[in-house]
Parts: sequence; structure tokens; C-alpha cells
Amino acid sequence: MSNFNVEDINLDLDSIDSLDDILQDDSSLMTAENKPLKKDLSFFHNIPIDVTLEVASTKLVIGDLMMLSSGAVIELDKLADEPLDLKVNGQLLATAEVVVVNGKYGVKLIDVVDDVVSGLKA
Repeated sequence: MSNFNVEDINLDLDSIDSLDDILQDDSSLMTAENKPLKKDLSFFHNIPIDVTLEVASTKLVIGDLMMLSSGAVIELDKLADEPLDLKVNGQLLATAEVVVVNGKYGVKLIDVVDDVVSGLKA
């Protein structure tokens, strides 16, 4: 068994930072023909995600919550004709409206949040 000392490690932090920059910069990932290297994101295609449609929200104090019973009405913070928020794993993806598809609820996307989707396309 060999002895190991922390002082024996020669770690060049500047080169690690520059390597990290290279890996984050897509333009530096080129093929031998000097063409941009395409990312293979097919691995991610079968990962399950939670998609939720948020109607509206409000804040209550615990005392008010404890007094609720059947028939109680809670006023929410969104107007009836406003689009709803479609969220993926809690992150806003789009605004949407409810539709009916083959007797089941569905959503029709109205406005997709660009900065969320742009990073997902390959």
C-alpha cells in the first residue's frame, strides 16, 4: 500500500476552469470536418416528468384553512378568462387553455416560454 499526501497533488485550477468553459461552449465541440457536433439527447426521451396545469393560487392563514368545510368558496388570484399555467416539474413551460379531447380534458398551448424550451431542442 502506498502512502498518499495531499501535498503530492498538483492541481491546476486554471486549466480546470478553462476545460469547464470549453465543455459549456457548444461552438468548441466540432467534428473532424469542422462541423458542429450534434448532441445526442435521445437518452432523455424516456425520462418521466410531471406535467401540471395550475388554475390559480391564493394564500391563506392556517386559521382560515381550519375553518373550511364543504361548500366553502376560496377566491383565487386569476380572472376566469385568463390562460392557465402549464408546468413541467414545477417550472413554467407555457400558458394554456383547457380543451376536451375524446371526452377527456386536454390542454391547448397558447404561449410557450422560449427560454425553457430552447435548451431542450437538439
